[in-house]
Amino acid sequence: CMNYMLPLSYAWGNFGVLAVGIWAIVQRDSLDAITMFLTGLLLTVLTDIIHISIFYPSHGFLSDAQRFSLGMAIFSLLLKPVSCYLVYRMYRERGGE
Repeated sequence: CMNYMLPLSYAWGNFGVLAVGIWAIVQRDSLDAITMFLTGLLLTVLTDIIHISIFYPSHGFLSDAQRFSLGMAIFSLLLKPVSCYLVYRMYRERGGE
């Protein structure tokens, strides 16, 4: 997000899911909050794949900051399935079916 390689929709999507995640942590008895958080995480996995595949530069001339930024975006994408699993366990603990 800091290097402007990816569009603003990438940042808004991920920060929006982060805000819903904070809401889900604060309201421990709310099943709606954890459901929205899990749905948002699953949607951002799809949109992150689309953003990275469309906006990854085709030429090999990347600065170190751009390479680091894209590396962190890919690393974040790789960690999201683990986050989805942990949030799903929280959903089950709160009484979800």
